Amino acid sequence: MKQKKFMLEESELPKQWYNIQADMPNKPLPPIHPATKQPLGVDDLAHIFPRECCVQELDQEHPFIDIPEPVLEKYRYYRSTPLVRAYALEEALGTPAHIYFKNESVNPLGSHKINSALPQCYYAKEEGTTNVTTETGAGQWGAALSYAASVFGLEAAVYQVKISMQQKPYRSSIMRTFGAAVTGSPSMSTRAGKDIITRDPRHPGSLGTAISEAVELATTTPNCKYTLGSVLNHVAIHQSIIGLEAEKQMQKAGEYPDVVIACFGGGSNFGGIAFPFMRHNILDGKTTEFIAAEPESCPKLTRGEFRYDFGDEAGYTPLLPMYTLGHAFKPANIHAGGLRYHGAGMIVSQLIKDGLMHGVDIPQLETFEAGLLFARTEGIIPAPESSHAIAATIREALKCKETGEEKVILFNLSGHGLIDMSAYEQYLNGDLMNYKITDDDIKKNLESVPEV
Repeated sequence: MKQKKFMLEESELPKQWYNIQADMPNKPLPPIHPATKQPLGVDDLAHIFPRECCVQELDQEHPFIDIPEPVLEKYRYYRSTPLVRAYALEEALGTPAHIYFKNESVNPLGSHKINSALPQCYYAKEEGTTNVTTETGAGQWGAALSYAASVFGLEAAVYQVKISMQQKPYRSSIMRTFGAAVTGSPSMSTRAGKDIITRDPRHPGSLGTAISEAVELATTTPNCKYTLGSVLNHVAIHQSIIGLEAEKQMQKAGEYPDVVIACFGGGSNFGGIAFPFMRHNILDGKTTEFIAAEPESCPKLTRGEFRYDFGDEAGYTPLLPMYTLGHAFKPANIHAGGLRYHGAGMIVSQLIKDGLMHGVDIPQLETFEAGLLFARTEGIIPAPESSHAIAATIREALKCKETGEEKVILFNLSGHGLIDMSAYEQYLNGDLMNYKITDDDIKKNLESVPEV
């Protein structure tokens, strides 16, 4: 019988994270101060983030970073996660491709987000912080951060995108179960939220609005630090545990990926699965293709511009070098709430500029069709975000069917969709639709981006 699932022994678990910045031929441009336009250092960032996260954020020298033992101890509760050969999906597609997926949905809280929530809360606790705050879209990051804060004895406050809170109320309940205070964004509890609501009383919220509110709370509350679930470099470093495990598991399977795919919001799970393999393209001459799958309604990788832009709507964050649709971009109310973000991470943006990866944008209905096929073949209901990766994988597998190529495709199943069933219900009832942003809308949104 063919082996379907590949695991690692505890002794084989990675003891270090991977930092692709050290190996990149062209380093990411630095974040800069919005007023002075000067590069920011660790001290500049540390009044918002835990200091060790700031050190990692700007580290372009060390390719491997030791994982603290208390974090490793928590990782051992659920890692390694399985690498699975998707035989049933291959058969349904009639493709000669070999499809593998890294199943991060078995993590506590149901997604990959816990991989960075644990170290961020650990570092905050180590420097004496008592409170952490964050934003969340679909709620996966907020749930993971709430759990990690409870593990390390911190108080957590989460701003959840208002439309996602309405679409996925149980995610808010999960956060509150772990003791977090949860507020829909935009809200009247911060200056940024009040300003946004004043401009647009019916604003559905976005990750940009929620980040503004969380950053404001962190900078106005004593002994409080802001934590982030995606976009920034240190988050991708923590998530590299996914790809480092997958490397060893692919060796057990006796194969190496020709294509690596993940969904894309800010870049955390994409970087997590892709960067450890990408280093072999950079250093060893491998030719793996890397594909980031984003929503057609939020196409910063495929239709955005590379600019210095704010990471939030109110302009509280540093200016980040990124592919962006403009920080004032108001995304459509798609159910993949974790992908409704206007910008891409600094590392990914530089890698796209250098041609080391590329993005594809996928309509909402195609993602749900892919999610249903995956559920009916592999028995796992995927999160709407993860279904973007599945849809991109299906596209690549069908290309192999046409050409007869026996490619090895690896994708990251970043989370399950068991708390997203209202979205599936709407799809099954024919109540969902596709959204596509116009060129004029993109141009208008980019007018608010600062000139640097």
